[in-house]
Amino acid sequence: MQRIRLRYTKRGRLRFTSHRDFQRAFERALRRAEVPMAYSAGFTPHPKVSYANAAPTGTGSEAEYLEIALTAHRDPVTLRELLDASLPDGLDVVDAVEARTSGLADRLTASVWELRLDGVEPADAERAVAAFLAADAVEVQRRTKNGLRSFDARAAVAGLEAVPAAGDRPADGPCAILRLVVRHVTPAVRPDDVLSGLRAVADLAPPVPAAVTRLAQGLFDEESGTVTDPLAPDREAVTAAPPKAAGPAVATAPEGAGSA
Repeated sequence: MQRIRLRYTKRGRLRFTSHRDFQRAFERALRRAEVPMAYSAGFTPHPKVSYANAAPTGTGSEAEYLEIALTAHRDPVTLRELLDASLPDGLDVVDAVEARTSGLADRLTASVWELRLDGVEPADAERAVAAFLAADAVEVQRRTKNGLRSFDARAAVAGLEAVPAAGDRPADGPCAILRLVVRHVTPAVRPDDVLSGLRAVADLAPPVPAAVTRLAQGLFDEESGTVTDPLAPDREAVTAAPPKAAGPAVATAPEGAGSA
């Protein structure tokens, strides 16, 4: 059995795709691409696909991850191209690597998010960020199936700053861009929880819903405050793997040379 780890995106209108919708689309793509999938046992076998920490519906993402199990060996680059061609535009498979290490989910400990706040002056966003970071705790509420739940949105935030808008942003009004680094904790703190916290501590209320995109997720480096690529250990393991040939004599010996 071979395991392949994939990074995929949710862009444009496809950010409104639910995780269940993506699962259905991805399983169709596996069939179209004729991927030799391994299946679970039991009365209702299903393809062995492990999804890791999917982004909430309505948010874009450049860094979603999953792992698939195959019954036959496939080149990761070719497999990525086939799957990408079998998915709709916006659900794009952008990276693939053979799994050579364990614990992909354990390496997804933090996410980097971009929050675009149309209609908000950058100076107002900076003041709100400063107030949020200065607070020891920021209690917010989220509605769940069991009713309203209160929790601290501040403790999970490892970084929050206002950043300059890119040059291609439309200049039809004020726009503030926030960069958020949040640890994956329980209960999970989502970008909309941080926005609720900014409203609570600084009365920052964008006139239109924020456009939220996950830029990266991976292992959080406490020293640098950055989020590292979770597929890097697998790439390094592939590079460090010894060659399959035992040596020059075995590699170059002509057929039948060992018989006498």
